[in-house]
Amino acid sequence: MIQTVVKRDGRIVGFNETKISAAIRKAMLATEEGEDAELISQITDRITYRGKSRMSVEEIQDEVELELMKSRRKDVARAYIAYRQARSTARKAKTRDIFLEIINIKSNDVTRENANMNADTPAGMMMKFASESTKPFVDDFLLSEEARNAVKNNYLHIHDKDYYPTKSLTCVQHPLDHILHGGFSAGHGESRAAKRIETASVLACISLETAQNEMHGGQAIPAFDFYMAPFVRSSFIEEVKKMEDYMGESYEELYNAPIDDYLEQDLAGYQGRSRVKQHCINKTVARVHQAMEAFIHNMNTIHSRGGNQVVFSSINYGTDTSAEGRCVIRELLRSTYEGVGSGQTAIFPIQIWKKKRGVSYLPEDRNYDLYKLACKVTARRFFPNFINLDATYNQNEKWRADDPKRYMWECATMGCRTRVFENRFGEKTSVGRGNLSFSTINIVGLAIECMKVENKQQRIDAFFAKLDEMLETTARQLHDRFEFQKTAYAKQFPLLMRSLWMNCEQLGSTDTIAPVINQGTLGIGFIGLAECLVALTGKHHGESEESQQLGLRIVTYMRDRANEFSDRYQHNFSVLATPAEGLSGRFTRGDKKKFGIIPGITDRDYYTNSNHVPVYYHCTALHKAQVEAPYHDLTRGGHIFYVEIDGDATHNPEAVMRIVDMMDKYNIGYGSVNHTRNRCLDCEYENAEKDLKVCPKCGSTNIDRLQRITGYLVGTTDRWNKAKLAELNDRVVHD
Repeated sequence: MIQTVVKRDGRIVGFNETKISAAIRKAMLATEEGEDAELISQITDRITYRGKSRMSVEEIQDEVELELMKSRRKDVARAYIAYRQARSTARKAKTRDIFLEIINIKSNDVTRENANMNADTPAGMMMKFASESTKPFVDDFLLSEEARNAVKNNYLHIHDKDYYPTKSLTCVQHPLDHILHGGFSAGHGESRAAKRIETASVLACISLETAQNEMHGGQAIPAFDFYMAPFVRSSFIEEVKKMEDYMGESYEELYNAPIDDYLEQDLAGYQGRSRVKQHCINKTVARVHQAMEAFIHNMNTIHSRGGNQVVFSSINYGTDTSAEGRCVIRELLRSTYEGVGSGQTAIFPIQIWKKKRGVSYLPEDRNYDLYKLACKVTARRFFPNFINLDATYNQNEKWRADDPKRYMWECATMGCRTRVFENRFGEKTSVGRGNLSFSTINIVGLAIECMKVENKQQRIDAFFAKLDEMLETTARQLHDRFEFQKTAYAKQFPLLMRSLWMNCEQLGSTDTIAPVINQGTLGIGFIGLAECLVALTGKHHGESEESQQLGLRIVTYMRDRANEFSDRYQHNFSVLATPAEGLSGRFTRGDKKKFGIIPGITDRDYYTNSNHVPVYYHCTALHKAQVEAPYHDLTRGGHIFYVEIDGDATHNPEAVMRIVDMMDKYNIGYGSVNHTRNRCLDCEYENAEKDLKVCPKCGSTNIDRLQRITGYLVGTTDRWNKAKLAELNDRVVHD
C-alpha cells in the first residue's frame, strides 16, 4: 500500500489517493462517454493497495496509464496520455518563445520585470533564462494544485517564484556589529574585524553584497549610524597617534577626551593640545566623509547578480545622538547631497531617516539640525525617506533614551516598504530578521466577479466570501513554501546563517535552518484596493467616504485573518501593502482578457499599488494622508505613503518637513517624497527644470526623468515595463 510519495523535487510527502481520482476524472470528462465513478474508484483502490509503500510521482502516473489501458476505457487512457504530453509540449513552446524574446532583447514585461536589472547584457540574459526556466518547474512540482490554479486563474501571484527551488529567504536587516567587531567568513576566505572607519564602510558593503547572493530580496542595515560610530572614535585615536609620532609627545589623554561634535574648524585661534585635538577632529571628519562617499559609490557599482544588478540595499539611521554617530549621519548626508560621479543622484542605498521625538524631530532635540539637513538632501536627491518611530505600532516599550543599544528596539524598514517588527517567537525587533516570502492576492479580480450581483450588500458579501477563500489558499501556499524553505541546510547560506539571522549561532553547518527561520514573517499582499472599491461601490476611497470605510473593512478583515493564520500555522503572518512592479500590469492584463475593458477598473495598463489613492486622482497631500494613513496600522508587513510635489524642491526643504509633519499627525508609519529630477543620459547632468528637452551642459536631447518606481530609484525609465511607464505618465502633483 502506498504511504508516501517522492515528489519531483525530492521531497517526501504523505500519499493522497484523491489526487489519482481527480486526474482520472479530468481525463474522463474530456471523452464523449464521460465520467465513470465506479471505474475511478476501482483503479484508485488498485493502485493504492498494490503499490509500493513509497513511490515517485512518475511511477504513480505510469501505473494510472497501465490501469487505464487494461480497462475498457481505452479512450480515457488516450486522453490521460495526451494531456500529459500536451502539458509537456505547451511548456516547451512557451519556453521557446520567451527565450527568443530574451535573445532578441525585446523590451517587454519579461525582460523589464525588474527595472534594477539590465536584461540585455549577457549576464542579464543568463539570469532571465534561468528565471523563466525555473518558474514552470515550480508550477509543476512545488505548488499544490490549489495554489497552481489560483495563479493560473489570475487570483494569486507568488513573488520571486523563480527563487522558490533555492529555498532562499526574501530579506534581512543586518546586525552589522556582528561583522564589524567579529569579522566573518562567507565560504571563500575570511575578513577580520574592522579597526577604522574606512574598513567598516567596506565591510558594510561586503555584508550587503554577499547576503544578496544568498537571498532573493533586499538587504538592509537597521542602525547604520550606531554601527559605524565606534570606528569614528578609533579613527580619531589613529589621528592622535600620528600627531604623537610627528610631535614626539604623548597625547594619550585625548584618546577618550570628550567631543561634543565632530565639526571641521579653522585651526586659527587654537593653541597647544586643543589645537592638536581640533586638527585630529578635522582629519577624522575628512576620513568619515571619504568612507561614506566610498560606501555610496560601492553600493551603486558593485554587481551582486547578473544583469549589472547592484545590491538592493537600504540603510536606516538618524537616532544616534553621540558625537560619533552624528558625524556618520552628517557626512553620509553631505556625500548624498553632493552625488556620485560627476554629481549624479545615487540610486542605492535607499536611505531611511528614523524620525523620533526627543531625538531628532523638534527644534530642542539633539539631532534636529541633522533632521533639517536630511530634508534638504531629500529635496534634491529623493532620499532619505522617513520612518516614523512615533507611530503607535512602530514603538517598543523597551526603548530607552539612555540605552546605548536602543536601536534594537527601533523599527527599521526595507526601502521598498517591507517591514518586520512584531514577533511571536522572540524579541520584538527588526534586527537580524526579515521576510521569508510573500504572495499577493488580486482583490480587483475577485470584486469584478461580484459586479453582476445587483444588490450592493449582497455584492459585498459575495466579495468577502471569495476573499476569504483566497486568503485560505494564500496562507496554505505560504505555509507550504515555509515547510520547503526550512529543509535547507545552514551551509547553503554561509553568511546569512552564520552571522546575520537571529539565533543562527545555534546552527551547525549541516543543521537545517528550521529552528531559526520562524523569526521571520510570511506576507499576504494585495493590490488594487482603489479598483476593487470601484467594482464594488462605483467609487474609490479617495473620492468616497463610503468606499473608504469599505476599504478599511476589507484590509481589517485581511489583518484579522492573518492573525488567525499565525495561530493556526504558528508563523508570523502579516498583511503587506504590496510594492508591485511587474505585477501591477500582469493582474490587469489577465483581467482585461477575462472581463474586457471596464471603466475605472481595467481601462488602464496597471492597477493602483496596494491601498494608495490612484496616482491620477487630483487631491491635496493632506487628503491623501488622511485617506491612506489608517491602512498603515493594518499592513504591518510593510507600507509606504508617497507625495508628489511640483517643480524644483532643491530650495524647498520645508515642503519635505511639512510632509513629515503630516506623517506624525496622522500616525503614518513610512513615507517619501517624489519631485522633478532630470538627467542627461549622455553627460549625466542633472537639474530640476520642468519639462527639460535639451541638456544645458552638452546640448543633448537624450533626457530622462529620474523617478521612483516601487520605493527605489531607477537611473533610466528605459528599463521600466509598460504598466509602470503608464503609471508614471499618469502621476499628478499633490498640492
